[in-house]
Amino acid sequence: MTENLAAATHRAGTAPGLFVCFEGGDGAGKTTQVRLLREVLQQQGREVVVTRQPGGTPLGEQIRALVLHGDHVSPRAEALLFAADKAHHVDQLIRPALDEGKVVITDRYVDSSITYQGAGRALGRDEIMALQHWAVGGLLPDLTIVLDVTPEVGRERRGDAPDRLESEAEAFHAAVRRGYLELAAGDPERYLVLDAAQSVERVHAAVLDGVDRVLSVRR
Repeated sequence: MTENLAAATHRAGTAPGLFVCFEGGDGAGKTTQVRLLREVLQQQGREVVVTRQPGGTPLGEQIRALVLHGDHVSPRAEALLFAADKAHHVDQLIRPALDEGKVVITDRYVDSSITYQGAGRALGRDEIMALQHWAVGGLLPDLTIVLDVTPEVGRERRGDAPDRLESEAEAFHAAVRRGYLELAAGDPERYLVLDAAQSVERVHAAVLDGVDRVLSVRR
């Protein structure tokens, strides 16, 4: 990351709300952990907004249909469509919710594009990172939880109707996994890497510990 990009990037902690992102390969269990965290935070009386990317807005859902369930999309066009989704998503949903003091939990964010298009599509991590961070105006989550799973386990967990990215070869998913681990190693303050092969309950407990740590620092 260049010095200028690093200077422009900031945590969501500058806003009143809390921003948590779940990342990881396909089949890692993100949807389940998002639901469990939302339930706990709501029980604590917090107002929670749950979203996904691509998606989350009417435009985002159209982009999701194109890039995940449509015909072939060239790698660079794919990267630009994902960036457009995030730019609109942050402007219309995420930043307004954070400014209102809400908790935003998203299933995927900028790191998905950095790993899937930057590493998996071999478009270059730094290039896709710069594009993604520009698209979201430098807004990063307070905590990014990476549910780490091997491509083999991910394949076993995926359904019978994989989307375009889920259908990619094993080498693609291996590159994506390496990309996530490299990102997390480079910024351990923001990332929490969890072994997603563990039971749902153990992963959930570790998620709660990570969120509690962020909240305690912010208090």
